Amino acid sequence: MKININKLATAAVIGALYAALTMALAPISYGPLQFRVSEALCILPYFLPYTAWGLFFGCMVANLVSAAGILDIVFGSLATLVACACVGLCGMRGSGIKSKLLACLMPVIWNGLIVGATLTIAIAGLNPLREVGAFALFAGEVALGELGVMFVIGLPLMIYLPKQKFFVDFVARH
Repeated sequence: MKININKLATAAVIGALYAALTMALAPISYGPLQFRVSEALCILPYFLPYTAWGLFFGCMVANLVSAAGILDIVFGSLATLVACACVGLCGMRGSGIKSKLLACLMPVIWNGLIVGATLTIAIAGLNPLREVGAFALFAGEVALGELGVMFVIGLPLMIYLPKQKFFVDFVARH
């Protein structure tokens, strides 16, 4: 994929918006049961795959203030990158409702598993491979919050935005 200055700037703005939203809504953005509103931006790679990198770096910046520390900075950000790459693949393979539903599930699955394991280690001090019950609890809580964000905010945006001329024109230029 060829990156030009417009794509780089767009990815940077998306990343900054992700970080700002996460930190501005800090009380609900961190911890096992989080409702990270900024995760709704993870729909953007469906339309603009290169925005996955901006979301990755935005998540990294937002996770600098996470109580889970370096593990969340590294692995939480990687979870967002993998999820966004999968969202982008869903967008490349279709544009129907099934494709959009599958795309919205990607952050739920990847964040549930990776952030759930990260929190099991960082917050509870447990090995997620040995303490399966604790891991399942953390993973379930993260996935539940993610499910709420992606299906209450993300999916409606995925349906609404392509009907808006400004968005269609923006995507066409990028």
